[in-house]
Amino acid sequence: MKIKSFLAKPYASIIHNKIRKGMFNAVADQNAILQLLLKTGSKTVFGKEHKLQDVKLYSEFRNAVPIRDYEAFKPFIDLIKDGNQNVLWKGRPIYFAKTSGTTSGVKYIPITGDSISNHINTARNALLCYMAETGNTSFADGKMIFLSGSPEMERVGGIPTGRLSGIVNHFIPRYLRSNQLPSYETNCIEDWEQKLEKIVAETIDQNMTLISGIPPWVQMYFDWLQHKRDGKLIKDIFPNLQVLVHGGVNFEPYRAKLMESIGRAIDTIETFPASEGFFAFQDTQSEEGLLLNTNSGIFYEFIPSSEIFNEHPTRLSLSEVKVGENYALIVNSNAGLWGYNIGDTVRFVSSHPFRLVVTGRIKHFISAFGEHVIAEEVEQALMKAANEQNIRIVEFTVAPKIQVQDELPYHEWFIEFENVPDNLKKFADAVNQNLREKNIYYNDLITGNILQSLKINSMKPHAFQEYMKAEGKLGGQNKVPRLSNDRKIADALLQWIQ
Repeated sequence: MKIKSFLAKPYASIIHNKIRKGMFNAVADQNAILQLLLKTGSKTVFGKEHKLQDVKLYSEFRNAVPIRDYEAFKPFIDLIKDGNQNVLWKGRPIYFAKTSGTTSGVKYIPITGDSISNHINTARNALLCYMAETGNTSFADGKMIFLSGSPEMERVGGIPTGRLSGIVNHFIPRYLRSNQLPSYETNCIEDWEQKLEKIVAETIDQNMTLISGIPPWVQMYFDWLQHKRDGKLIKDIFPNLQVLVHGGVNFEPYRAKLMESIGRAIDTIETFPASEGFFAFQDTQSEEGLLLNTNSGIFYEFIPSSEIFNEHPTRLSLSEVKVGENYALIVNSNAGLWGYNIGDTVRFVSSHPFRLVVTGRIKHFISAFGEHVIAEEVEQALMKAANEQNIRIVEFTVAPKIQVQDELPYHEWFIEFENVPDNLKKFADAVNQNLREKNIYYNDLITGNILQSLKINSMKPHAFQEYMKAEGKLGGQNKVPRLSNDRKIADALLQWIQ
């Protein structure tokens, strides 16, 4: 056993025991965090405007602080960019995490000296919990690749600004620097295809033991490696590869093809990071869901997803949530976010401890006819049919087809298959039936002859990569939306139907 893996064992055990002890104090920790946030926040521009000095109870907090998205939050960000101090949190942020918005263009999410540890320590904790539970620490001695954004920074309002994954790259511990790939210079390349070519060149002959990234871009990396090595399986290129760390999208649609590319099953660790905070991580290989990060500077609120667009939605603290319900996730944090709607929906699978699954994006749904189909439902409907018929999916998205001639409207699916079904109609019927069973409103629309059964377009190989490239969103942390309530993505994809 080498020195890093040897030293990791006791450290992993200490952190794992601390997390296990804390997971059952979640509600008390949340109450304590709210009080700490109020104490500091009351002295800020935001706090004074919202009279946080008078707030003591969560019920009072709900009345004092409205729910906001980035567009409503932007005036406070602009104050920070103009050089003002103590706007949302004490002092000024140490970074802005730059991320893409839909209505707001580029978004600048503050990261403070108090909040940076949430991003760094949670990623560490996910790996340490895995080590403690499985006893596998040997991967710490090999090379680890993190498929991430550029670590180069610009300055916005005098504040270093960049992609979250690039910011975090600056905080990788010194003892892991010698293990990390790709090189800093390669990570700074903006063009994803040029960057990937360099990453392949730097890693193909290395002892890779851990790979981290968003699943579709990990798959693209695997495809390029296999092309360079005449179709060899990844296990033959990297015989010591042991762990795949992933997040950002539901892993299940990608699992079969990724494992097929590797040539054997390896352990996976799921995470739930965002520019607004690192919210949850997989703390065990034996239980469903991700452990909510309840003692890391973030106070969570939850809104039933059916109420998220209401003027006065129900707002719940952690102690009030129910297992099985779908909630919009709202955060208040020591980054200076207050009543902030991050746009993700979650569902708790356990409340002792609090574990959840990510079910989609608030804006990613189809309800052109009142069906309100969400990402979790289409993913489960598709994967059930795919597993039953031994079909492997590369990528997909769904949109409504409203304007049709001489027939009923329908949901139009765009699917890139690894192996196209022999009978596409039979496969579509199976997906349609699964979706009817998942969503009662969709079923009623089919039964009432308001909608006809869904239709599937089989896409050309690499169709979604070509689409993302055309949109300037190839690689990094970019993801293809699973669902759209309009035809923007669908119409752009029409050129790649085979």
